[in-house]
Amino acid sequence: MRTALIGLDYIVDIMHPEGKIARCASQAAERDVVTRFNAAKKIARERDWLTVLVKVGFESGYRDQPKHSPMFGRAHEFGALDLTGPGTAFHPDLYVDADDIVICKPRVSAFYGTRLQQTLSASGIERVVVCGVSTVMAVQSTVRDAHDRDHRVVVAEDACAAPTTEEHEASLRMLSAVATITTTDGLHNLS
Repeated sequence: MRTALIGLDYIVDIMHPEGKIARCASQAAERDVVTRFNAAKKIARERDWLTVLVKVGFESGYRDQPKHSPMFGRAHEFGALDLTGPGTAFHPDLYVDADDIVICKPRVSAFYGTRLQQTLSASGIERVVVCGVSTVMAVQSTVRDAHDRDHRVVVAEDACAAPTTEEHEASLRMLSAVATITTTDGLHNLS
């Protein structure tokens, strides 16, 4: 089955201790999600899966920023999520390969306003394996969107983090209705 591994928002502003809105930084470090995602990428390479790295951000000047959004509305005040700045760089420990597809998204779901669906369709992708930060936002939104686009969806939960363990676990319970929840090691068992 044609599969894509999708990594969401492994960027400095969101999950690095020096990030400007890094509510998930401590949990991401404690759960070692970057190392787990790097392990998932190794499995993806061995199996010839498409690898996609998605990052949230806004164009210079924040003209595409939804100022009314409780989540994104004040990003410009902090200089956060500026696609021309260092905060939207991938986490320094993340393995980024030349053939990874990099997609920038202007909202929570990786599908909203991006070329992700076209990329998956062009590659004949039937199943997506989703990992990322935060489990309660980007992962939930993208998984639900992928499900509604008729993809088979798998979440490698140990490569995900939320602001708290409780939020992470609650998100996974909800997502289990539309996705298979596994670990990065469990990816070896996908046929």
